[in-house]
Amino acid sequence: MEQDDPAEFLRQLGQAGSGPHDVATAALMLSALDHAGRPLAPYRKHLAEIAEHAKSEARLALHIEDGARALSALLVGRYGYDGDRLNYDDPQNADFMAVIDRRRGLPVALGVLYIHAARAAGLEAVGLNTPGHFLLRLSLRGREALIDPFNGGAALDRERLGAPPGMGAPVPDDPRLAEPVGDIEVLLRLENNLKLRALQAGERGRALEIAKRMVLIAPRLPELWIDLARLNEAAGALGAAKTAYEACLTLAKTGQGLHNEAALALHALKRRLN
Repeated sequence: MEQDDPAEFLRQLGQAGSGPHDVATAALMLSALDHAGRPLAPYRKHLAEIAEHAKSEARLALHIEDGARALSALLVGRYGYDGDRLNYDDPQNADFMAVIDRRRGLPVALGVLYIHAARAAGLEAVGLNTPGHFLLRLSLRGREALIDPFNGGAALDRERLGAPPGMGAPVPDDPRLAEPVGDIEVLLRLENNLKLRALQAGERGRALEIAKRMVLIAPRLPELWIDLARLNEAAGALGAAKTAYEACLTLAKTGQGLHNEAALALHALKRRLN
């Protein structure tokens, strides 16, 4: 993939499918779209250093628990990464370049770094479908460990899944909490944090730009197209909204809720255009 053109890198990423991908580089490219002209070389060097240290410090682990502790020692002890508890909703916490600069971030942004380091060390690493928080499952030789990247890579018991910091009791009986998510879903979750914060701040133009990026890296998801269509329509970009509604119709299953919703919205939009 083209490493010097973030938009082209992300377009090719979207065409490549669910992965696995170089998720840290992809997160860097998403962030680079907000920092035009900023050199990427220092960030690439930092990610390469993390990978090299992970290879040397975690690859000799005989047990997954040892590997998890080595990753925590690397990212927290050596580099100082931690969750931003004081300013959790600061958009910088989902901006990957800012996360690297500040060594602080949201669970999913820090999770990207843990995935990057874990895979460099030869461990399997995937995000989990935990609502409101982002956890990781590490695997080695058939054994697993669950870790919380927001809290220093702390190991978790399965019974504690679904218990985001300060967000109430866990929901251990929901089997979806242990379902892995692909790399594209991890990146979408990172971007969705930015989009939601933009909407909360009334920055609809910013939210629209983030929605375009989400479609760029996951062009086969109809729910992203209908979201993009709505934001375009709200911005008065009716032609772009029409195109996005049509894309949703092409991808959504006929007769199901999303398909019907897009069809009705497109019909109403065409009446406005006429």
